[in-house]
Amino acid sequence: MRVLVTGGAGFIGSTLVDRLLEEDDEVDVVDNLSSGSRLNIASAQSRSNACQFYELDIRSSEFDELVNDRRPEIIYHLAAQVSVAVSVREPLMDAELNVLGSLHVLDAARFSGVKKVVFAASGGTLYGDVPRSELPIAEGRPHSSSSPYGLAKRVVCDYLRLYQELYGLEYAAMALANVYGPRQDPHGEAGVVAIFARRLIAGSPVTINGDGLQTRDFVHVNDVVEAFVRAAKKSSSSIFNIGTGIQTSVNDLYAALASQVDGASPATHGPARTGDVEASALDSTLARDVLGWVPKVDLGEGVGSVLAFERQRT
Repeated sequence: MRVLVTGGAGFIGSTLVDRLLEEDDEVDVVDNLSSGSRLNIASAQSRSNACQFYELDIRSSEFDELVNDRRPEIIYHLAAQVSVAVSVREPLMDAELNVLGSLHVLDAARFSGVKKVVFAASGGTLYGDVPRSELPIAEGRPHSSSSPYGLAKRVVCDYLRLYQELYGLEYAAMALANVYGPRQDPHGEAGVVAIFARRLIAGSPVTINGDGLQTRDFVHVNDVVEAFVRAAKKSSSSIFNIGTGIQTSVNDLYAALASQVDGASPATHGPARTGDVEASALDSTLARDVLGWVPKVDLGEGVGSVLAFERQRT
């Protein structure tokens, strides 16, 4: 079928584009290249005439015209301002991009007969700081965002529900854990994997913020895009947690990476980052029951894929 991917030149978006082309879909990629890169979709474009790229902002009239002209069945909406820290520093800008930009996508979808929007939400920031004893987090837990970025994702989830009720636009909101993998942007939520990998390969020292005991739910990008594809094919509208349910400390993450790099030195520790969530993990039972999705890439294999990609690019 014909689909459109906003933010399709980014880390997750470009990996999704590759996966959709494997499904023999016609894929229109929209990205303003503020954080994405043409390099991420170069191989997709070179091997398939079914991949078309449009350098557009989702808030522009040109985007409306494109959606109306191309009339995709599905829009995968991944375009966003992705930094929690930037959202705290510039909440108005974050809202303009992540809330109003998303509303622009939803309106373009409803006026052009799009069947469904699959939205990249954020599990860690959507639910806020949750006690370790209450992890992993289930979808039914109330949303309690502690940053403008997380609040924006929460607001868009509410708009998705409302658009479904008012206009019949189906949706799937994918509350993502810490996504990592090849092409990863080191400035995203799970950028620590890319940062550690690049520094280890370069033989540079690695500093862990704080004591390294803070935990995250690291889920590989290949598993994530599989969940996106499955969600697009289901008629149900819901929020799905997409994670492994496993808490991995930053210390253990570094150890997993360092074990695959000859001569890796121990990491040092610096000051903790203000506002960091202490612990996070997502219960993906709903995705398993409704989508038939379970994560398949374990941490060792996953960080190995990041190291291999970084070695290739150096």
